[in-house]
Amino acid sequence: MVRAAAIDRALQSLADHQQLNAAAGAVHAAGWASLDGSIVLAREDVGRHNALDKLIGALLRTGVKPENGFVVVTSRASFEMAQKATVFGARLLAAISGPDGPGGAGGAAGGTDAGGIRAPRTDAVYTHPQRILA
Repeated sequence: MVRAAAIDRALQSLADHQQLNAAAGAVHAAGWASLDGSIVLAREDVGRHNALDKLIGALLRTGVKPENGFVVVTSRASFEMAQKATVFGARLLAAISGPDGPGGAGGAAGGTDAGGIRAPRTDAVYTHPQRILA
């Protein structure tokens, strides 16, 4: 389970890990947050899917255990992104914006999808809302 405050903290601090976006703008990020919402690792790319792919690759190389954190992205969450995060083993994919299509990709495989997260709201949980603690 993840606290709503941890999701908010991770999404708020992800920008601090975006050197490319700060220099050029219009660059997406995908981050790995610990269960307390601290960003442990982040990757950037002009493509939101590529940023997530880079993050998952880095996580696999470092041997991170998926149950010890969650994924945050600075974009919309697509079906494919939810699926990738779930296959990696992440139990939560939190996106700053809502999904770009019907939600539930992560839920079908056991993951939790949340989107449109803007402080203080963390009520846009599309699958397994019981996993988000107030």
